[in-house]
Order: sequence, then C-alpha cells, then structure tokens
Amino acid sequence: MLKSNQMADCVSKVELTISCSDLLDKDVGSKSDPLCVLLQRSGKDTWTELGRTERIENTSSPSFSQRLRLNYNFETVQNLKLGIYDIDNASRDLGDDDYLGGVELTLGQIVSSKTLTRPLQLKKGKPAGKGSITITAEEIKDNRSIQLELEAKNLDKKDTFGKSDPFLEFFKKGDDGKWQLVHRTEVVKNNLNPSWKKFSVPLQTFCSSDLERPLKVDCSDHDSDGSHDLIGSFTTKVSELQKAASGSPVAFDCIHPDKQKKKKSYKNSGVVSVKSCKLATQHSFLDYVMGGCQINFTVGIDFTGSNGDPRSPNSLHYLSPDGFNQYLSALWSVGQVIQDYDTDKLFPAFGFGAKLPPDYQAPHHEFALNFNPTNPYCQGIQGIVEAYRMVLPQLRFSGPTNFSPIVNHVASIASGAAQSNSASQYFVLLILTDGEITDLDQTRDAIVRASRLPMSIIIVGVGPADFKAMELLDGDDGVLRSTVGEAVARDIVQFVPFLKFKDAPLATLAQSVLAEVPTQVVSYFKMRGLQPLKVPAKAPAKA
Repeated sequence: MLKSNQMADCVSKVELTISCSDLLDKDVGSKSDPLCVLLQRSGKDTWTELGRTERIENTSSPSFSQRLRLNYNFETVQNLKLGIYDIDNASRDLGDDDYLGGVELTLGQIVSSKTLTRPLQLKKGKPAGKGSITITAEEIKDNRSIQLELEAKNLDKKDTFGKSDPFLEFFKKGDDGKWQLVHRTEVVKNNLNPSWKKFSVPLQTFCSSDLERPLKVDCSDHDSDGSHDLIGSFTTKVSELQKAASGSPVAFDCIHPDKQKKKKSYKNSGVVSVKSCKLATQHSFLDYVMGGCQINFTVGIDFTGSNGDPRSPNSLHYLSPDGFNQYLSALWSVGQVIQDYDTDKLFPAFGFGAKLPPDYQAPHHEFALNFNPTNPYCQGIQGIVEAYRMVLPQLRFSGPTNFSPIVNHVASIASGAAQSNSASQYFVLLILTDGEITDLDQTRDAIVRASRLPMSIIIVGVGPADFKAMELLDGDDGVLRSTVGEAVARDIVQFVPFLKFKDAPLATLAQSVLAEVPTQVVSYFKMRGLQPLKVPAKAPAKA
C-alpha cells in the first residue's frame, strides 16, 4: 500500500500557462480586456474557482504571465473549466463581465499532451468565433536530492564505560530564524572514529532548495534513556558541503560551546568530514508522462463458471435493466482515469475461462473480447463496454480460472517495449475477476517475471468471494515469491475488492486502485536507470 512518504510524491503541483488567439471583441472601438479563470468541478454541477490570471488591456491574442497552479492527482479525473472574460470594471464578480468563451477538459489530458490548443466555445457546440486557447503544463517542484556521506575522527569520549555512540543531526534555518531538523543519521555504537551510511534527502527539505541557507550539524552521544550528550556542533551551507564533490573531503571542527568558553587552548571535540556530496535529480511520474511516456491499458475479464449463468439475476455478469453490472462499473471507473494517458485510446481487451462459438469446444484462457484475434483493440472504454455486451450472450462460461496466460501475454509486449531502453511505454493490466484462481503457482511465477518489466497489474475482485489468493498476489503483507523462492523485483500488483466500494461514488474505486501506479512507474524506470524522454525545459525564472 501507499506509504505516507510516497503519498507526498503523488500529489504534485502543476502550473498552467495560458495564451489565446482571435478572441471576440466586445468593446466598442477597441479590443477586449481579457482575463482567464480556472475552475475545477467539485460536484455534479458545481465548480470551484482555483485561480485567475491578470487582466490584459486591449488585446485579442493575450499571453498571460500569471500562471495558474493546482494540485495534480493521477488517480482522480480532475475536470477543469477555463473561462475567458472581458473585464471592464473593478469588481471581482464575473457576473457583470462579457464571456468570451471557455473550454472544458481534464488535467490528465493537459499533462499527457504538455501543450494543448482548443477552440473556445460560448456554450456546448457554439464556437466563440475563431477564438482558441493554448494551455501548457509544467510540474512545479525541485526534484533534486542531496546525497551525503560523512565520517568523524577523534570524537570526545562521553561514556564512563566504553567510547561514545555518535550520531549526527542536521538542521536548516527556517524563515522564522529557528532551526528545523531535516535529517538524523543512524547511531554508530562505541566508536570515536565513526563512518555513517550514505543518505539522501530531498533538496527542498534539506535547505529549502537554497544552497546558501545556513545549516547546523550537531554530533551527539546516544544514550538509551534519551538524554543524549552533545559532543560538538558546526555550521555550514550546501554550497560549502559541495566542495567535497571533487573527491577531497571537507572537514569541520566539532565545537562544544561550554568547553570553548572554559579552555583557551581548546581546539575541538573531534573533526567531522564530508566524504562525498552530490545533488541528484529524482524524476517524478509527471516527468515521465510529460516527457512522452505512453501508459498502455489492457483489460482481462473473467468469464468462468463460478460467476454464475449470465442470464440469471444471481450471476455477477447479469446485466441489470440499465445495462450495467459490477464488472462494467469497475471497468468504467478505472478506465475513465487511465484513458487520458493513452493517445490512441485503443485498448486491447480479452476474456478468459469461456468456451466460444461456433463449436464451444475447449475453454479459452485468453480470447479477444471483440472476437477478432488479429485486432483485439477496442475504441476507448466505451468500445470495451460495447464488445462485452455483444459477446456476453454468445459465451459459455467454463473453467478453470487461469490468470497466467493473460499476464504472460501483456508481459511479452512489455518485454518488447523494454528492449528500446527508453522511458517510452508502460503497461497496466486490469483483471476483473470473481477471485477463484486455479493456476496460482504459474501466476506467481508470471508476476515475479513481470516485476522486471514496465508493467503493473490491477486486480478488481467482483462479488462476495473469499479473496485470500488475490491478497496473496498483492504482496503488501509480505514479499511475493515465485515457486522457486525468487522475490518480486518491485511491488506491481494492487488488489481491490469491488464490494468495499459498492455504495461509494465510482471515482472512489479508481482512487484506491490507481493510487500506486505513479510510484510503480517511477520505481521501474529508476530501477532501469532511465531518464524521462524529453526532460521538460525549466521555465525562465520570473523577475
């Protein structure tokens, strides 16, 4: 599951830059005075304002310098509306200003395109003349981290029996002048010449991304009762620590203020040396997506006998009068989010565990949902839903329930993509199942192999079954291992029981299911040492 420190990685801030061309002229004798407002849908028909740009006088093709910032969450569909208004008075209320047109779209569409131009509309289907809007997205954050390795020599002995047990604490000076703890090393037991393990801290955390910000380092002797004794301190800044980057250590006298006062001849209580210091870039999910990484979505649907006869209202595949069931609800919910990240919107969809017309011989463990094996692609999530409704009456549910064929199928495509040695493709397999699984061992082996490939597997359990086996595949409680004991290279399976979300809004399921995908994408490319394809150029700093 998502740990709290990873949670912070998933909520990034995005900055939108807006420009328009050919706006309508509403002012007599001069051009409009436009301003852009950003709204996010917060309910069925309710929109919340997130920000607005400055107003620019007399232009039909404004480029706004005021950027619009908002939080970005991969696992939710963030519906946005950008509206352009002609402002002719000083009030903030837009009700009395002329509307020059707007556009509705999702944040996912913007970040996966990076730059997007759309025609402005006065209302649905009614264009605002030739007016158009261009939106560019950029992620806001310092994605660097500082990596440090330190050692000390000749530290003061603080313990009556034995030597000191030293550890270091790093503080940065806050804007309020107070010292804020940013990192604490491990304790090295009984050693006056310790070497601490190399560590890494986000640069924003360590020094607020300011290489000249004052830092204080305390070296203390650890006592198990919590009354740690200060050995000595020194102050520095990152720009000084960086001098160790060239391979020559930077040394600091560790000074104890009381000892310094007492003794004129006091030199230090030991010397702390920075053996290495380097700044490294940590790429985020958005860096990869905005660099052009495609998220490819494949669906596998369980048509085995344990689901019940689809003509019977007790079956999990029974279509209610409104044409829906748990399988389709889960597909819609997750698919809505994923489809914004896939440019061609063509999704391969497969069924497993059924016998097919015309001869209904052996059960198939991986058949194209549209019955077209050479072209299993469906157009959008809607296309998968239509294919499902079309084939459902023609299938004979059977068994056994084998997952490994479809996992291996997607893995073979992902393996081909991995050969390119670039961060260009990532694959997400969504399996919708009632949870009975026959080939557990083969599936475990397939998942362990897949964990070295650019893919994630999401399993949504439909119906009331005991999902013990599914929870085993989602290695959250322990590490999933293959039949020969090989551990997964990274956690790639996420399991969610649909019933847990039955009465919640559809979007809640998607949030739970997709929350881990950004971390999984980054963990794969990091494991392979792959940079984003096109690292977004940093916007020039505003004066």
